[in-house]
Amino acid sequence: MTRSHPPTLLTLASRTLREECQVRRGTRVLLALSGGGDSMALLHVLAVLGKKQGFFLSAHGVDHGLRAEATAELDRAAARCGELGVAFSRTVLALESGGNLQARAREARRATLCEAAEATGSELIATAHHADDRAETVLIRLLRGAGPRGLAVLPPRSGIWIRPLCRARKSDVRLHLERHALAFAEDPSNANRRFLRTRVRFELIPLLEQLSPQIAGHLCALADALEPNGGAAHETFRDERGVALPLNRAQRVLVGRALALGQRSARVSLAGGRELKLDPVTLRPLLAAPRPRKR
Repeated sequence: MTRSHPPTLLTLASRTLREECQVRRGTRVLLALSGGGDSMALLHVLAVLGKKQGFFLSAHGVDHGLRAEATAELDRAAARCGELGVAFSRTVLALESGGNLQARAREARRATLCEAAEATGSELIATAHHADDRAETVLIRLLRGAGPRGLAVLPPRSGIWIRPLCRARKSDVRLHLERHALAFAEDPSNANRRFLRTRVRFELIPLLEQLSPQIAGHLCALADALEPNGGAAHETFRDERGVALPLNRAQRVLVGRALALGQRSARVSLAGGRELKLDPVTLRPLLAAPRPRKR
């Protein structure tokens, strides 16, 4: 049956957590919570999925000391955590305004979250980056002259950092917030055109979408393809001789999902006319010979 509606944010995040972030039962996850729409949506998603998938969730907010409103925003985030039964803590910093502010704030936030993860015994730190964030970051890196490795940005998992929403669009996040009537704060700096990211978001992306409506997806696919080992952290599939199969991220996700569901009909086309299929008895991926060309 053909799907009549796109997958929900809960479905997208559940799949990403299980297949790409590799969050296992009993894992302790710390959520970076700002009170903004993206992180409040992720708070709700992880609180729901934590009960289903068996991981433990806590949250930490970082006040950079740059906006007076931040205290009240984190107070509201803390209250929401209380309603969901999620432990919440916060850190107040004292960053000075000036050049390179966003980069300095980002580095200070990452260091603070690492300290909070250690204090709470959390093995993983979840951030609310979504597909639109990835697309913007690829473009920013291109504008700054990054090479292939520099374009492999914001993968589903990198070390202790996981991004459960990275397969979701910003529109998916907005719909989730509306559907569940989730309150959130708006950071005015997100609309300040003096920041490069803001100009990319509101000027460059819309222009590119006029030329290619699926540009965000294309940019995310580029980031996946340029990531070392072809993408997200999945096991390496091997043929019957033990030779690693040349699968990219999307192909490994497809095979991994088929194996997890016990499916027997997954087929993946590879370069050179070869085809990967699952052995109907062992369910192991097998590499078939090139298909003969039609004359």
